[in-house]
Amino acid sequence: LNVKNETSRLRAVVLGSAVHNGPTPTIDEAYDPKSLEHIKAGTYPVEKDMVAEMDAFNAVFKKYEVKVYRPEIIENYNQIFARDIGFVIDDVFIKSNILPDRERELDAIQYMIDQIDPIKVVRPPEEVHIEGGDVMLWNDHIFIGTYKGSDYKDYITARTNMHGVNYIKELFPNKIVKEFDLVKSKLEARDNALHLDCCFQPVGKDKGIIYKRGFREEADYLYLVNLFGKENLFHIEREEMYHMFSNVFSIDTNVVVSEKNFTRLNNWLRANGFIVEEIPYAEIAKQEGLLRCSTLPLIRD
Repeated sequence: LNVKNETSRLRAVVLGSAVHNGPTPTIDEAYDPKSLEHIKAGTYPVEKDMVAEMDAFNAVFKKYEVKVYRPEIIENYNQIFARDIGFVIDDVFIKSNILPDRERELDAIQYMIDQIDPIKVVRPPEEVHIEGGDVMLWNDHIFIGTYKGSDYKDYITARTNMHGVNYIKELFPNKIVKEFDLVKSKLEARDNALHLDCCFQPVGKDKGIIYKRGFREEADYLYLVNLFGKENLFHIEREEMYHMFSNVFSIDTNVVVSEKNFTRLNNWLRANGFIVEEIPYAEIAKQEGLLRCSTLPLIRD
């Protein structure tokens, strides 16, 4: 295992699966406002479309000779978003404490976890809530999305708590761990930063994609502006955040996998010297997750 940032050359990754995804959830089963919107509208994605999108993603990994692990298939179960169930920092695999309904997703990649030195696999204590979408590595920095509102427990969209932030601080005392208080909504997907990667992500060696209104405190947004430089940040609009423009995925410092409809972003990336691998991912996006959410990087250079 070796992951120190979001953009170094990728060598091994877990890619989720949309096979045997199960029926469309009921309104009561929706985990996030965007899925809820599509359930109500009758536009929730169907399995064959999502399988095709993930196959396109897998084809890009093959092109770049990345070793891809897929979860074992669980019948009638959503296993697309591998990022939620675990993440790697340096050479440590951290199992997420996720929503109890999703515990089986971890079991489905146990065969891969079994190949890791057991000393390097950790599981946080019960009071720690943390999901991979909230954990962003930037060399000596670890950025973590959280929600500091007193009504944390009322929000199914609040996935990482301050216990999670402090747990990572203790585990990696030599890193600069910086938490970001995110805007959450149970009802309006356009105002819900489900995870940090819904409103921010680094690309390349010194650039990033950011949504200012995803942060509850302007100081948190300014922290990133000061660190990266405003001229190096691509600012996205509310509707672009809704379509998950910041949830692309880097295979290398100059190679970004992006959704083919993200025209404004993809043009900016190319203008800044990136190779953009465009794939269709708009159906999976309806579940408030995109390319970064579907991956769990294990080894980067």
